[in-house]
Amino acid sequence: MSYEGIEIAVLWTFLYGYLIVASIDFGAGLFLFYGKWKKKDQIINGIINRYLSPVWAASNVFLLFFFGGLLCFFPDAINYYGMALLVPGGIALALLVVRGLFYGFVNYGARERLSHLFIYGVTGLLIPVCLSTVLIISEGKFIVELQDGRIHFVPEVLFTSPYFWSVLFLAIVSVLFISASFLTHYASRSGNMEAEEIFRRFALIWSGPTILASVVVFATLRIHNEWHFSRMIDVSWMFIASLLFFVAAMYLIALRKALGVAFIMVMLQFGFAFFGYGVSHMPYLLYPYLTIREGMTSPQIGLEFVTLLVTGHGR
Repeated sequence: MSYEGIEIAVLWTFLYGYLIVASIDFGAGLFLFYGKWKKKDQIINGIINRYLSPVWAASNVFLLFFFGGLLCFFPDAINYYGMALLVPGGIALALLVVRGLFYGFVNYGARERLSHLFIYGVTGLLIPVCLSTVLIISEGKFIVELQDGRIHFVPEVLFTSPYFWSVLFLAIVSVLFISASFLTHYASRSGNMEAEEIFRRFALIWSGPTILASVVVFATLRIHNEWHFSRMIDVSWMFIASLLFFVAAMYLIALRKALGVAFIMVMLQFGFAFFGYGVSHMPYLLYPYLTIREGMTSPQIGLEFVTLLVTGHGR
């Protein structure tokens, strides 16, 4: 595998780690609000807080490594994405700060404030919406390179694109589905059958919108970027595997069997879909202007950073 292939594979793996860990975290925030709102906090909130306490601070490490690695490996990407991601990136950062503040309020004396839980939960859903803009813009047509070499962002095309809205919908329902699937397993391991049943019901409820949103994303991508859609057809076995893992997970959750295995199936479902998307998108960082070979830094610097990411120290 080439240097640039190794670099993008490392970054994509970190991003997948963030997708899973942060989805559980973000979805759990909304379930905290639901528990208080429906007077079921004594049943489910203890389970959620036991997960959030050790994970909340660590979840963003994956994201920092991804964006840090992206700038180190592919510095030219900032020239294209800079202005286009300034607003969603700034909003995501602000939401992370606000969510961090309300995490403190929720855990240190403000549990009884329903409004705090609401803000904590809603900001957790809006963060992945903002971050998913990176992948949306990478499909092209939202950024154009003018004849004089200047990069121009076209927001009106972005906000009127069906693909844009379908991906945002997928981001929201995926967060809730992944989180509910994990918390079903977590409640089962804790012996809290009432909480397990609540989260199991949520996992089944959000499974349908997740698959529906995935189908809509495929359909709108075919219209928006036919080249990428045809590349996804070339690796269709990865998306078929993703669907099969989804069916297996739903079968186990519906029957209340092997809930830990069921969550592993969910991870594999999103893993095959996520890496299938990434593989089919290659070699472009931004279609059709920037490829991983054109945008990469020197192989020496890239190798140093890969070593740092994988081992925790440089060579």
